[in-house]
Amino acid sequence: VKDLVGNLILFFRVLLSNTLFPELQSAIGVGSAFEGWTPCEEDVTYHVLVPMKAPRWHTFHLELCNAGPMLARNFCIRVEPECTCLRERLVGDVLCFLHHSEEELKRNENPSLLRTLCTGSYLDVQKTARWYHQLVKASWVALPQASRWRLKMLPCDRSCKFQVTKDDQKKIIIEMMPGVQQGDSDIFLSSQNTEAIFTPSTMWPESYAVAEVKFFRHVARQAPHDTFHLKCLQLYAHILVGIGLSTYTLKTVVMHLLNTIPLSRWRMSKFLMRLQDIMEYLHGCLEEKHLDHFFFGNQNVPEEIILPPAFQTAEPSNLFQHLLQDPAAHAKALRDFDELQDR
Repeated sequence: VKDLVGNLILFFRVLLSNTLFPELQSAIGVGSAFEGWTPCEEDVTYHVLVPMKAPRWHTFHLELCNAGPMLARNFCIRVEPECTCLRERLVGDVLCFLHHSEEELKRNENPSLLRTLCTGSYLDVQKTARWYHQLVKASWVALPQASRWRLKMLPCDRSCKFQVTKDDQKKIIIEMMPGVQQGDSDIFLSSQNTEAIFTPSTMWPESYAVAEVKFFRHVARQAPHDTFHLKCLQLYAHILVGIGLSTYTLKTVVMHLLNTIPLSRWRMSKFLMRLQDIMEYLHGCLEEKHLDHFFFGNQNVPEEIILPPAFQTAEPSNLFQHLLQDPAAHAKALRDFDELQDR
């Protein structure tokens, strides 16, 4: 997957050279498949985040759309053209985006970021996803993998999803998600789907997926060779199928425990004890209707994970906030826990 997507990005850059479209950075594998705990028997979708930087003579401004709790933050990405009057006078290869009419720019330029990927002045998730879709189709025939694998584009509104098949048997599903980095941190704005019924196409949810995959890599470097924390997650991800509790909840619980229980105690001889610890931690959080998000206000996040300053000083955010507000949801969550324990 890394080789395939890496080759795609190289061809994207060739296609986009000397254009006014975003600069695409190296892809970052995220999610359970790259963290190492997706159940092997399930169909795996490989999620890759493809960060974008503003093209020359443009800047991206990240604007917070909602003033709610930090863990539910959504942003809009305003695209602001820069004045190029001096270059226009000296070089003459571009019209100033700010000081020429839209009609003049349309007559004198190739398709650009603002006219193709934006709604108004804001970067549009769905238009950007369709653009990625077009880039994959245009680049595929040039890839070395094209002679051995067949490409099938899959429908998806907020990302670029496709399937590659080898010999009509082996299938790999890849989902490429556009993203924009927050400063120099490991926090991105991503096109990832949200749980909201309706998400405006100019709204980009805040994503912690890159920071999470870096956390698991940090643990892997520090842990003894027979550490089994990923087996715990893999087992629970399988058992959770059909139960209302999310795998993200279990992953957050395991991340907190990895930060508090020494890695030497995650060896195979302690397997049942750690499974019990996970269940007890989860049950306590459900009883109290409180589970802290791992990255907000957590002073024990490894130093190699770069967070925006606001994260480090923030109050911990409660992933179970909805259980405080909805007694019926809390009662169902406790029933789901009982079902999990029975399984």
